[in-house]
Amino acid sequence: MLEPVTLAQVAHEAGVSPSTVSRILNGTANVTPEKRARVEAVITRLNYRPNPQAQALAGGRSLTIGVITPSLHSTFYGEALAGIEAALNDTPYHPIVISGQWRTEREQEALDVLLARRVDAVIMMGGILDDEILQHVARRVPLIAVGRDVRGLGDCSIVMDNREGMRRIAHHLLALGHRTFAYITGAERQQDAVERRVAFTEALAEAGVQLSPTLVRSGNYTEEGGLLAAAELLEAGEPFTAMVCANDQMALGARLTLYRRGLTVPDDMSLTGFDDVFTSSLMTPPLTTVRQAIYDIGVVAAREALSLLEGQPAGRQVFVPELIVRESTGAPRARSSP
Repeated sequence: MLEPVTLAQVAHEAGVSPSTVSRILNGTANVTPEKRARVEAVITRLNYRPNPQAQALAGGRSLTIGVITPSLHSTFYGEALAGIEAALNDTPYHPIVISGQWRTEREQEALDVLLARRVDAVIMMGGILDDEILQHVARRVPLIAVGRDVRGLGDCSIVMDNREGMRRIAHHLLALGHRTFAYITGAERQQDAVERRVAFTEALAEAGVQLSPTLVRSGNYTEEGGLLAAAELLEAGEPFTAMVCANDQMALGARLTLYRRGLTVPDDMSLTGFDDVFTSSLMTPPLTTVRQAIYDIGVVAAREALSLLEGQPAGRQVFVPELIVRESTGAPRARSSP
């Protein structure tokens, strides 16, 4: 295999310095037309191809965008990451992805690593770091926050209307006739988990229904967490007819617990999720949930980061979830017990 032609070789053949060749390539050289023509002729004859990575580094860019996600195992964040990757495919930029693992110290370490690698921008997917820390990062590199409103970040946020999504779940179940509920929340350090729980509680209260504190458990947004939380709820001894999960992954785990306890969905227990990840329609029975445009959220996050890198302002984006009614919800039986 032939070795690639170097900038130094072009300079030697043209009888100029490497810096002159570099300036001619990037359009900043103040040279005579004859010298420019001589250099360009050598470039053509030697079939020289500039190294875009080297050019970027010379210009103070790394052509990388750092992405911090709470989990690499999450179906939700996996779809969003696919959207980010797709949006960067036809650009010179590449993502560097690190998991924060739902831990403050790990998220801080991830930020430190990305900044040390001189990423050109950062996309923060959710996360639990304080707003002040993200404000500080945004003063160093362009930063897009996904799934949370960060004070002082202006329009550099992509948020989901968690409250409206959970209100739609509550209204759907109330319309079916449910009045007793169990609720599995996400990690309460996450802004979206708090918003969903509060919205669900408020929607019930507006209908004159109270969510019993003994029927609320945390599932930490994972399948295993949903499985364990559902088991605790069934052992609480307080009857309910619907189990509401703050995301689809916890609903998947909860569904397994209900199956193992011999409870049929939705005849014995209605079950709902949130997000509509691609596996939700494949559950048995298919899951009633609210659909978020997860892939599109990733695409928009990447495009907003690119806009900031081009000196263009970002625009605050709000995604409104859509209620998706499937076979996991139905009218409650006259008598039910966990």
